[in-house]
Amino acid sequence: MLMPPRLPLSLDSLADLMARSTGTAGLRVGLVDGPVMVGHPGLSRARIEWFCPRDVADADADDVAAVHATSAAGVLVAERSSGALGICPGVTLVTRSVFRSPAARSAGAATWAELADALVELADAGVRILNMSLSLATGTADGHRAVQDALDYVAARGVVVVAAAGNEGAVDGTVVTRHRSVVPVVTYTRQGRPGRMSNVGRSIGQRGIGVVTDGVMSLGRRGQVLPFGGTSAAAAVVTGVTALIWSELPKAAPEELIDALKGGSSRRTSVVPPRLDAWRALESLLATRR
Repeated sequence: MLMPPRLPLSLDSLADLMARSTGTAGLRVGLVDGPVMVGHPGLSRARIEWFCPRDVADADADDVAAVHATSAAGVLVAERSSGALGICPGVTLVTRSVFRSPAARSAGAATWAELADALVELADAGVRILNMSLSLATGTADGHRAVQDALDYVAARGVVVVAAAGNEGAVDGTVVTRHRSVVPVVTYTRQGRPGRMSNVGRSIGQRGIGVVTDGVMSLGRRGQVLPFGGTSAAAAVVTGVTALIWSELPKAAPEELIDALKGGSSRRTSVVPPRLDAWRALESLLATRR
């Protein structure tokens, strides 16, 4: 049995799943974010692919977009001995930056058109799970429609999209979190309540998942390992769990997998989603398929 790193108490249900698997290289996980610092020591053994040089960053980059993307990548594919969470280091990560200019990288805000292009490119690259944790600039009706169409395209190819619900403390949703193919993710406190800054809403409560991220560590600037939280970290945890379970049960349908992750709560009316139990999700799916 594999030995996972020492996990925060908030993620105790993940320990057995990580001890069982690191994920399979044939499973491709897409990361829509900033450029990843692929030279970070914690990613030295990771399988990472990218489309062009702008999708990766120098190992000493310190702009907002690169640090955020590297932290998200660390939750997913960092070496488990690095100090970062490294939920599924055995999968193949395909990274696509939506911050294609220095100004956009510094501001850390992407355009809706760039997001739509990234979604389509990653679906065409054969990813099965897509992680999205990013801030978007104010969009136009055309930009929103482009993202809606791109999410329709992704859904038609059976891709599971996991998206951070956002950290504005709003009771609302977006084109992304309201889409039928998207699993929105919020943070939870250890007391079982949504984090004060997590966005919630009807679509988030119905189709989403909550994760306690207290104590989560990931990769940061200058080769460091630093705390990583908010809905971005929570979304990456859900993506990693999805990758491990799908690696174990590659023939499971996306709908089956999502239902198991949510604990079978398909008719919720609350604006608050259920909390993730990683091991129970695997057991539930195994029982269903038997």
